[in-house]
Amino acid sequence: MRGVWTAQQVRDAEAVLLGRTPEGALMRRAAFGLAVQARRMLAAGGPVAGRRVVLLVGAGNNGGDALWAGADLRRRGVGVTAVLLNPERAHPAGLAALVRAGGRVVDAQAGVVAVPGADLVIDGIVGISGRGALREPAARLVAAADGAGVPVLAVDLPSGVDPDTGAVDGPAVTAAATVTFGALKPVHVLAAARCGPVHLVDIGLTPLLPEPHAHVLDAPDVGSRWPVPGPADDKYTQGVTGIAAGSALYPGAAVLAAGAAALATSGMVRFAGSAAPGVRDHWPEVVATGSIEEAGRVQAWAVGPGIGTDEVGREVLEAAIAEEVPLCVDADGITLLAAHDDLREALRGRPVVLTPHDREFARVAGEVGTDRIGAARRAAAELGVTVLLKGNATVVADPDGRALVQPAPSSWAATAGSGDVLTGVIGALLAAGLEPWWAAGCAAYVHGLAAELAARGAPAPASRLQAALPEAIRSVRAAAGCAG
Repeated sequence: MRGVWTAQQVRDAEAVLLGRTPEGALMRRAAFGLAVQARRMLAAGGPVAGRRVVLLVGAGNNGGDALWAGADLRRRGVGVTAVLLNPERAHPAGLAALVRAGGRVVDAQAGVVAVPGADLVIDGIVGISGRGALREPAARLVAAADGAGVPVLAVDLPSGVDPDTGAVDGPAVTAAATVTFGALKPVHVLAAARCGPVHLVDIGLTPLLPEPHAHVLDAPDVGSRWPVPGPADDKYTQGVTGIAAGSALYPGAAVLAAGAAALATSGMVRFAGSAAPGVRDHWPEVVATGSIEEAGRVQAWAVGPGIGTDEVGREVLEAAIAEEVPLCVDADGITLLAAHDDLREALRGRPVVLTPHDREFARVAGEVGTDRIGAARRAAAELGVTVLLKGNATVVADPDGRALVQPAPSSWAATAGSGDVLTGVIGALLAAGLEPWWAAGCAAYVHGLAAELAARGAPAPASRLQAALPEAIRSVRAAAGCAG
């Protein structure tokens, strides 16, 4: 599990480290890591020597990192042009090093001509202290790179993207890759599509960092916790999952959620609802009945997708709550919670996962805003349950303040029925005994991986995502070194 730290946390740790190291040493270390990644990107297109790199150099340390990296590249035969966006505030030592190495220095007007002819642009415009969209002439230079299809390597973060929220409110860099220093920042997981692959350079910051602002799960974290049967297990001891979903209008929600639960573990799934015949047709191993009262004993209920928001839907949700087992509540279930204070209060302090998208979140906890981690934390504390805020970067927050972010490897999961699959997986993990925070986080990871496996570069419906769950689970277990 990797940590994520806010810009202020990183700045505070850097201030301590700077006081313990010789002047310029940290920048040189960071710049070397930046130059190494730049050479890798250049080498993908042929020999490095003779290639052309343009540095977009702002004021401050990010511009200094770019200049020092440019000096390293120049010594290796790369043609380097530095575009100074604020010449009087360019890092003096870095600028002198580039000039000594034979680099070329131009103003922004000349840079607009130089950028389209480059093989790589290095974005050293602003760092983690920057806020807001790109201003001119930086915006024009970045647009020139985009228009010419020149890949951009970002220094620490793509300029114009908020370091703590990943928000973009105007012109901003979309990087082919990002090199960051010392620690991951929220932007790297909340705006992963803007950052591209993120390469972390160790500058000795780790011992000085406080508790992370949030965490990111890796495959071994998920695989080591995924429930599998032991020699003494049977269908009951592994956890029996209850699914209450779907209706005559939305039978597919029932089929997707129940099937996902069956595929996520090898125990037992009980289904309750009017869509029982359709569930039996698709999943004969699921014990399907017409109501929660008829379903029998379960270790967790996943309830909400497609049940409706009328009195019938309310009765289904009330019945699931009355069972006093862990719950995953999604879709119509969340809308019902928003409309009925008594149902919300009945969940407080219990092992419950809510899985809203932004619009459902607004109904039950107010607008998300730009700070997705902060919003999920606030909702979890106010509602007294674990909140999984869906999105391209899924955020899971516990009432105790723990938060994790799961950046999606792609947007393939943004399709009708995908959330129903996620609900079924979370229900299965809750039934198997995982605490809500881990159940939600592990499910989100496998769900995203399954979407990627199902799509393989082309659109795929939720039923194919569901079918890819076993392959995704095998993959995370293999990453954790689990046999079988």
